Amino acid sequence: MDFLTGMTILVIYQLIGEATVLLLRLPVPGPVIGMALLFLTLVIRRGAPASLDTAAGSLLGHLSLLFVPAGVGVMVHFHRIGAEWMPIGVALVLSTLITLAVTALVMRLMMRLSARGQAE
Repeated sequence: MDFLTGMTILVIYQLIGEATVLLLRLPVPGPVIGMALLFLTLVIRRGAPASLDTAAGSLLGHLSLLFVPAGVGVMVHFHRIGAEWMPIGVALVLSTLITLAVTALVMRLMMRLSARGQAE
């Protein structure tokens, strides 16, 4: 019964997110808004109820199955990916390099802040 209650909570938050996006015409997916609202609720409550913990644990146990639709989508559009390999490759390489650079800069900044905090 805990699993069903937890799944109901997750679906309700997703529904709230979808309704919010629809009513406010936000350019963000509804589940993202629902997830943010769920996060805020859990922060305010200072923890998750057991039912939500059970449902989330069960979903995470089967997380690999959620990648199947993405893999099928890649295979269905394989011809398009093959035709546009250059822009896709450039975007992947550039985004990876930018992410590495930003991560290094943030890490450097955090190390300086941490060293400054320990010195004081």
